[in-house]
Amino acid sequence: FCVGAVERNNMLPRRTEPGDIMIGLASSGAHSNGYSLIRKVAADSGAAFDDPAPFNSAVTLGEALLAPTRIYVKSVLPVLTDIRVKAFAHITGGGLSDNVPRVLSDNLLPRFDDNTLGLPPLFEWLRDAGNLSGDEMRRTFNCGIGGVLIAGAEAVDDVITTLKNHGEDARVIGDIIET
Repeated sequence: FCVGAVERNNMLPRRTEPGDIMIGLASSGAHSNGYSLIRKVAADSGAAFDDPAPFNSAVTLGEALLAPTRIYVKSVLPVLTDIRVKAFAHITGGGLSDNVPRVLSDNLLPRFDDNTLGLPPLFEWLRDAGNLSGDEMRRTFNCGIGGVLIAGAEAVDDVITTLKNHGEDARVIGDIIET
């Protein structure tokens, strides 16, 4: 259990607006979400958890699925403290589709760019072996993105540079549009 405190003027989310940019932070795997569907895909495909992972023969499927969840606090704090980031969505249950809208202002939606979003091999395997649609993938899994920061277009390069300097794999994954 953890409790924190924040000054009211530093609380997120701040007012987001059309044209704001989504910056994705790479996940270390499935984190702790989607395991009911993962078990079904594995069973239906005949994959055993102690077999080599179908997407990486250097580890078992079980090892790949149990990769520890990335913790982003140390790398994200620098871009939160100088108010360059308007919102942060931790991608948990509900995947990308349900978590990002929760931090947006009314009448706004995320528009993901599938060309920059990309799918790591684990998620490609889940999609292909489970015959899952892009919508179902984004609704269930983090799809390789464990956190999404929202920033104004003018701050994006600085935010990404700072995150990369703190060891994160960060990239633009889409923008914010009006409904």
